[in-house]
Amino acid sequence: MVTKKISSVIGVASGSLIAALVLFFSSSVASAQVDHVRWDIISVIFPPPILTLNPNGEAFAFAYFTPGNPSEAKIRLTGTGTFVAPANGGPSGAVTGGGTWETSGPGLPEGSGTYRVTKLISWAFANSQGGDVIDNIGDATERANGTAVLLIEYDDGSEGMLGIGCHGPSAPNGILEGVIATKDYVTYWNGELPAPGVDTNRTLFHVTK
Repeated sequence: MVTKKISSVIGVASGSLIAALVLFFSSSVASAQVDHVRWDIISVIFPPPILTLNPNGEAFAFAYFTPGNPSEAKIRLTGTGTFVAPANGGPSGAVTGGGTWETSGPGLPEGSGTYRVTKLISWAFANSQGGDVIDNIGDATERANGTAVLLIEYDDGSEGMLGIGCHGPSAPNGILEGVIATKDYVTYWNGELPAPGVDTNRTLFHVTK
């Protein structure tokens, strides 16, 4: 009888230990796969001698009146924030940040104010950036190319989406540098491209794995 009790206790203890180890290693693996990301719409000071990256930049995107025909109605955005991205690249409520918005141009409502980020919809890490820069935003070794989609809430009560693309040094093809957005039913899906030597329409991610 005593032997059976001891065996039973050992069995329970072993099972608990195994369960604890499984939970510990599963949590460790999950944590290792999570990306902690800071995003910024940036300001750039151009050479000489090398690029200097600062926060508090601005970016623009244009609306469409007819398919394939962007209008002069546009949205101007500033902003910064953070999010924690799951390993599967899917949604997350672990977000902070926001910025300012301003809409202008004929044919659509005009206004200005602030917005805040409410949720991460998706995050796709492309690769780490190369090149030498002066990074006044974060750790220069954590600069990254990629694409994020965020849900945002405007201060006038409307809701929308903010798409951020960073196509910096060493980026693969296919990433739009800049922003796109929606505000209620309006789709500002024609992101204005950055021009050489012009300090607009640039973004940056810093990623801690």
